[in-house]
Amino acid sequence: MTARQRVALVVLLTASFTLAVDFSILNVALPTIGADVGFGIGNLQWIATAFALCAAGFTLLMGRVADIAGRRRMFLIGMVLLGAGSLAGGLSITPAMLLIARAAQGFATAIVVPAALALLIGAFPEGPARSRALGLNGSLMAAGFTTGAILGGLLTDLLSWRWAFFINVPVAVGVLIVAPIVLTETRDRVKTRLDVPGAITVTLGLLALVFGLTHAAETSWVDPVTLVPLAVAIVLILGFVAIERRAPYPLVPLRILRRSTVAVGNVAGALAFVTETSLVFLLTLYLQKVLGYSPLEAGLSFAVLGLGTVTGGLLGPRMIGRFGTKAAIVGGFLVQAIATLCLTLFTTSPLSIILVLVATFVGGVANLVVIVGFMITATSGLPAREQGLATGLTTMSQQVGITMGTPIMSAVFTGVVLASASSRTDAILGGVTTAVWVNGGICVLGAALVAIFLRMRAKTE
Repeated sequence: MTARQRVALVVLLTASFTLAVDFSILNVALPTIGADVGFGIGNLQWIATAFALCAAGFTLLMGRVADIAGRRRMFLIGMVLLGAGSLAGGLSITPAMLLIARAAQGFATAIVVPAALALLIGAFPEGPARSRALGLNGSLMAAGFTTGAILGGLLTDLLSWRWAFFINVPVAVGVLIVAPIVLTETRDRVKTRLDVPGAITVTLGLLALVFGLTHAAETSWVDPVTLVPLAVAIVLILGFVAIERRAPYPLVPLRILRRSTVAVGNVAGALAFVTETSLVFLLTLYLQKVLGYSPLEAGLSFAVLGLGTVTGGLLGPRMIGRFGTKAAIVGGFLVQAIATLCLTLFTTSPLSIILVLVATFVGGVANLVVIVGFMITATSGLPAREQGLATGLTTMSQQVGITMGTPIMSAVFTGVVLASASSRTDAILGGVTTAVWVNGGICVLGAALVAIFLRMRAKTE
C-alpha cells in the first residue's frame, strides 16, 4: 500500500467502525436513557429500532445513489448527517428528539457504509491488498458491535449515556477534514437514472420486514402487528422483483444475482451477522440474569469476542489465500457452529464464564473468516459500474443480518421461558440454551447451503 492508500484506508475503516459501534452502544444504557428522557419501559426498544429501520431499509437505495451522484460526495454527506444526528442525540430532552437523532444516525449508516466499501474496493485492485483491506473492514464492522456494548457500559457508568452520542462528533469532524484530501471521487461512467419505483418498493419492503421481525421479539410471531408487516414485506419484495425485470435502469439488475459469487456471498454474509450479533444478545441475558453480572461487567466480558473478531479479520485473507474462498466460508461456519454449540454446556456455576470466554473467542475468529470470505466473494470479478450495487447488497446483508438475528433469537428465548414451569433462573437458562442450539444450527445450515449451492452453480457456469 502507498501512503495515500493507508490514510484512505484508515479514514474509511474509522467511519465504518464508528457506525457499527452505534448499532449497539446504547443497548446497556436503555433503562438510564428512558428515565432521563421520559421513555416508557415498553417503548425503549424504539431507540434501537429507529436506527435499525433506517440503516437496513435505505442501504440498497443509497448504494445506488452513490453510484450516480458520486461515492465520495455521498460519503461526506453521510458523515455530516452522522455528526449532526449524534450532536442532536446527545442534547435530546424529549423522546421525539432522541428518536429523530437515532433515525438520522441510521440513515447516515445507510449512506456511508456502502459508499465507504465501494471507495475501499476502488482504492485497491483485486489481489492481496484488497483482500487485506476487506478483511480489516469486515473485522472492524463485526468488532464494532461488541465494542459498542463495552463502550456503552463504560461511558454510561463513568460519564453519561449522552457521551455515547457525543463521541461521534469529533470522529465525524476528523473524517470530514481528511477524507477530501485522500479520497478520489468515483461514480458510474455510464449515464443512468435512478429506478424510483424499485427504490420505493424495496425500501418499504425492507422497512416492513425489519419492523415485523423486531415486533416478533417484543410480542410473538402470531401477533397481527407482526404478521401484517411480514406479509406486506413479502408482497413488496415480490413486487420489487417484478419491477426490476421491466425497469430500463433497474436498481438491482437481476443478472447480478445470477452470479454465484454475489448470491452465495450475500447469503453467507447475512447468516454470519445473524448468528454472531444475536449471540451477544443471548450471552448478555445469561451473564446478567443467570450469573448476576452488572451491565458493565457483561460488556467487558465481550472484549474477548472482540479480540477474536479482530484476529479472524487478520487471519481471513491468509486462510482464503491458502484454502480458497469456498473452503474458508464453509470451514469457518463449521468451526463457529462447534464453538457456539459448546455454549449449551454452561450452567449456573460462576466457572461457566471460562467456557463463555473460550467459545466466544474461537467463534469470533471463525465468524470473521466467514465475513471476510463473504466480502471478497460478493464484490470480486465485477465491472466497475456494478461495484456500488454490489457493495450496497453486501451492506444490506450486513444490516439486515444484524437486525434479524436478535429478534429471531429473542422470540425463541421468550417462547421457551413462557412455556417453562421451572424457577425464573432455570427458565432463563433453558431459554438461552435453546436459542444457542438454534444459533449453532443456523451456522451448520449456512455451511451446507454454501457448499451445495456453489457445487450446483459450478456445474452450470
